[in-house]
Amino acid sequence: MVAVWTRVKRGRRRSARDYNRPMGGTRWTHVSYAQRLHFGCGAIDDAGREARELGAGRMLLVTSARGRESAAGRRLVQSLGAMLVAVFDGARPHVPESAVRAASERVRDERIEAVVSLGGGSSTDLGKAVCYHAEQERGGPGKSCFDRPAIPHMSVPTTYSGAELTPFFGVTDEAARRKSGAGGPTLAPAAVIYDPEATLDLPPRASAETGMNALAHCVEVAWSPARTVEAEALALAGAAQIHRWLPRVVEQPRDLEAREAMLGAALLAGRCLQNASMGVHHGLAQMVGGRTGISHGLANAVILAHATRFNADAVPEAIARLARALGRQDGDAARAIDELRARVGLPARLSQCGVSADDIEAVAKLSSSNATVAKNPKPVTEDDARAILRAAF
Repeated sequence: MVAVWTRVKRGRRRSARDYNRPMGGTRWTHVSYAQRLHFGCGAIDDAGREARELGAGRMLLVTSARGRESAAGRRLVQSLGAMLVAVFDGARPHVPESAVRAASERVRDERIEAVVSLGGGSSTDLGKAVCYHAEQERGGPGKSCFDRPAIPHMSVPTTYSGAELTPFFGVTDEAARRKSGAGGPTLAPAAVIYDPEATLDLPPRASAETGMNALAHCVEVAWSPARTVEAEALALAGAAQIHRWLPRVVEQPRDLEAREAMLGAALLAGRCLQNASMGVHHGLAQMVGGRTGISHGLANAVILAHATRFNADAVPEAIARLARALGRQDGDAARAIDELRARVGLPARLSQCGVSADDIEAVAKLSSSNATVAKNPKPVTEDDARAILRAAF
C-alpha cells in the first residue's frame, strides 16, 4: 500500500539548503482533488443533500460508539435518511486492522455504494481504509487524481486533525504494535462537512491534542522538500490561526466563534498536506503511537519542538517563517511550540504519557526503515532518531 504520486523534479538533486531559497527556480506539480467543502454552523443538516450530489445510494456510517450517540451523530443520521443503510461504530484510535476488516465486511454484506465518516482522524482514516479495500477488491485502484473512486467518501470531522482532506491513512498491526501508512489519489474524501457545532462536545484535552496535531502538519509542510507554493502558504496561515485560537478553544470550550476559527485552521492544516510530505516528526509520532497506544495528537504535541530543533540548521529560513507565524520574532519556533503546548495543558515528556525507555529504543531502531522519516529535509540516522526521542522523554 503506497502513495502513487510524486513531485516532479528535474536536474540535479536539491539539498535541504536549497529549500530555504525562493521557489522560483523549482519545477513542481501541484495536485488538486475533486472535493466539495461545506462549512458553517448547521452544515451537518445538509449532509443528505451533499450525499445526493455525490450520487450516493446505499451508505455506511463509520464512527465510534460515542460518535453514534452524539448530537452530531443523530443529526447526521436524520439528514441522510433512507440513504443510510448500515452503521459501523467500532472506530478506535490508530485504526486497528481488525476494525478495517470488520467494517469492510459490512461494505460487502450491505452492498455499500458510499461511506460517510463522523469523528476525528481515526474515524476518517478508517473510512479511507475501507474505501481502499473496496478499490482493491473491485480491481480498479485509482492511479491519478483524474480517476473516480470505487466508492466515494464523505467526511464529517468533529476534531481538528485535518485528516478529512488528505488521501493518506494509517493502520495499526495490533500483534506487531506497528502503525504504517498508505494512500492513493482517489482516497481523499470527495465531500467534507465542517460544522463548528459538531465540535462543541469535544473535551478540552481532545481539542488540545488534535489542535497540536494540526499544528504539526503545518510545521512539517512549511519545511517539506516536496512542498508547493500553495502548500507552504496554507501551512503558515494555518500555524498562525492555530496559535491564535487553540488556547481560546481550550480555555472557553463553549465559545462557538473560537470553535469555528479553529475548525477553519484545521481545514488549512489538512489542505496543505495534499502537496507536501511529512518527515521525522510525524514518522516518529506515528511509530510511538502505534507501539504504545498514546493518541497521535499527544505524541505530536510532545515530540514536535524537539524535531523542530533537529531540523533548524537544515531549514533555517523555514523555521524563521514558522516562528513569525507563531508570534515570535527571534526565530525560535521550537520555543513557540513548547509555549503553546504548555498553555493548552499538555505534558512536556513522553515519560508522562506512559511511554517507556524500552519503547524509545524500539522506535529508534525502526526509524531507519520508516518511509516518512526518510522524507525529512535532512538525513536521519538511528542515533538522530534516538536523540530526538530521548530529548522528548
